[in-house]
Amino acid sequence: MILTAFTLFHVLLSLIGIGSGFFVLYRLLISKWSGAGNTLFLITTVATSVTGFFFPFDHFLPSHAIGILSLIVLGLAIVARYRFHLTGAWRRTYVISTLIALYFNVFVLVAQLFQKIPALKALAPTQSEGPFKVTQLVVLAVFVLFTIRAAAKFHNEPLRAT
Repeated sequence: MILTAFTLFHVLLSLIGIGSGFFVLYRLLISKWSGAGNTLFLITTVATSVTGFFFPFDHFLPSHAIGILSLIVLGLAIVARYRFHLTGAWRRTYVISTLIALYFNVFVLVAQLFQKIPALKALAPTQSEGPFKVTQLVVLAVFVLFTIRAAAKFHNEPLRAT
């Protein structure tokens, strides 16, 4: 029962992180700052990565590697935002690291969808089949494009809160 509640909490954090992350992405693409949206994204995404390590496991899993990488890029985003206040190159560092963290969350979401939805599981039961790989490649390509655009757009505009 406790593991079920913890799983629900972890999934809820993850979904809030993804939702707020897409809000942050949108705001970066239109070069508008949202302090509350960015803070919500950072808190829930850090919490998602940290809580992922509290599930029972007996060996190092790919999800642990994603969690470690996510915490590293989130650390960069936090330093860029709160220590360097997005000045100079730290603005671009913030955008890139934030969107990499969002990508990691979406990557895991896609993997979970392929595990949990029967129609998707039938297409890629071991997640090494073509449909899974193509989906993840498309997600990666979209995030690369959005990240390049957001870094260019947000980097050159003054910080505005609206």
